[in-house]
Amino acid sequence: MATYSKELEVAELAVQRATLLTKKVFHEKAKGTLSKDDKSPVTIGDFGAQALIIHAIKKNFPEDQVVGEEEASSLREDTKLRDQIWSLVEGAELSDSNAEKLLGGPIKSVGAMLDAIDAGNSAGGSKGRIWALDPIDGTKGFLRGGQYAVCLALMVDGDVKVAVLGCPNLPVDDTVPLSADAGVDQTDADGKGVLFAAVSGQGATSRPLSVAGLEKSQSIHMRPVEDITQAIFCESVEAGHSSHGDQFAIATKLGITKASVRMDSQAKYGSIARGAGDIYLRLPVLADYQEKIWDHAAGDLIVREAGGEVTDSVGKRLDFSKGRTLAENKGIVAAPVAIHSHVLGVVKEVLARK
Repeated sequence: MATYSKELEVAELAVQRATLLTKKVFHEKAKGTLSKDDKSPVTIGDFGAQALIIHAIKKNFPEDQVVGEEEASSLREDTKLRDQIWSLVEGAELSDSNAEKLLGGPIKSVGAMLDAIDAGNSAGGSKGRIWALDPIDGTKGFLRGGQYAVCLALMVDGDVKVAVLGCPNLPVDDTVPLSADAGVDQTDADGKGVLFAAVSGQGATSRPLSVAGLEKSQSIHMRPVEDITQAIFCESVEAGHSSHGDQFAIATKLGITKASVRMDSQAKYGSIARGAGDIYLRLPVLADYQEKIWDHAAGDLIVREAGGEVTDSVGKRLDFSKGRTLAENKGIVAAPVAIHSHVLGVVKEVLARK
């Protein structure tokens, strides 16, 4: 059985290096944004982080494909924005020379940076080795000073094998439960910044983010939920991303009276995987909406390897083999294995009434 040890090390270090750039932009409060075809906000951090991560992947696994969120055509025309991103990419370097060497060292030129961004153009699919990359997941959270994540997952023949989430604004301490304000007014001050990871069949871990090599890791597990009425329930901040009304009805039917924890990005997956939260629901607002694979691939594996179950709203496993979207799935239901079927039953009951 493949251990994916090199893939894991490269992915963890690549995400860690990318967070050096995103944290710098976070502190400068994203000087510029750019509109994309799908109108989601894109920051300079998105482009820079994508370039750094794809550069590292292509150095180590040149034949692998990457499904990335960004492409560089707008940067080839907007030289001011391009140069701003280049200055950040140039300066993003881990202080451990061996780690930098493994990642291929610095990107050599502006042209190489643009080419790296454009190498995230895979259509995805069910064959071969394909990485799913979201350079800044939770862009709105990033811009408003909440939670965001740098997300990377390796899929082999459509199945997620390696997953990494870099969450600069989450606490390092795995034992700190999520509070209702976890998604607002966050910083990457001392005691913050965690790197989650998982390999299929090998469990999930967390470790502090570092500016050098990888820090010591520890295993993480979802916590046992003995009384579901006391469960901590997570959902997206944006009502356009998930149906707050349906989710409130489900939480109420489960007997959960505590307010939900609303936070952006796959930081929700990492949080429930280590027992800081328990249940994550993301139910569609629009019937024809298709989730992007890069928004869920890493979090899905990390939660499952930590003792959780992740399905869609009808109980099907998430299928990452259908291209760039979860075309065969609607909604997300993530919870510890022991209570997932109960939560899913209530989800089905509430949605059936619509």
